[in-house]
Amino acid sequence: MTQIQLSDTQAVILSAACARDDRIVFPVTTTLKGGAINAVLGSLLKKGLVEEIPAMSEATVWRHGDDDTPLTLRATPAACAALGIESDVAPAGADGAPEGEPATGMAEEAETPPNDARGAPARKTREGTKQQALITMLKRPEGASIAEISAEFGWANHTIRGAIAGALKKKLGLDVTSEKVEGRGRVYKLDNAA
Repeated sequence: MTQIQLSDTQAVILSAACARDDRIVFPVTTTLKGGAINAVLGSLLKKGLVEEIPAMSEATVWRHGDDDTPLTLRATPAACAALGIESDVAPAGADGAPEGEPATGMAEEAETPPNDARGAPARKTREGTKQQALITMLKRPEGASIAEISAEFGWANHTIRGAIAGALKKKLGLDVTSEKVEGRGRVYKLDNAA
């Protein structure tokens, strides 16, 4: 499978969208000047990482269709996969599936995952993904620093912090701890029982 290359801006936009229950791209969490945001979103659309769907709110309108229907952008399962995030739960209103119902074709049927602190089903990780590799690094007795994670994956510091806070803590419900370590900086650890 070909690895999709993402710019930092694309990764930030997709991370924010994949963290939302409905996976809607708007509001965009990054500031770009001029038409740059349209260029970035257009590129994501061409790569199949976002798709146009009818907008449910005026605040999320991307453009108006030929019949003047307001359209927005939603991250596709491919976007979540490119970021190493897997979700068995369909976004609200996706493909006619009720919110919280398994989305067709996204993953094999498995045991019902435990609920997270909000009562929503906890997400799972697939083997062989960057997310799983990050979890493995954090489970080491010595944990992993931002510099070590950056060296391993080539991610920017803000992407690493976002992955830990968003994907691991918020979405997977993992208890990631951090502490300042002399000579290493901030070190993140995950209890091996998780």
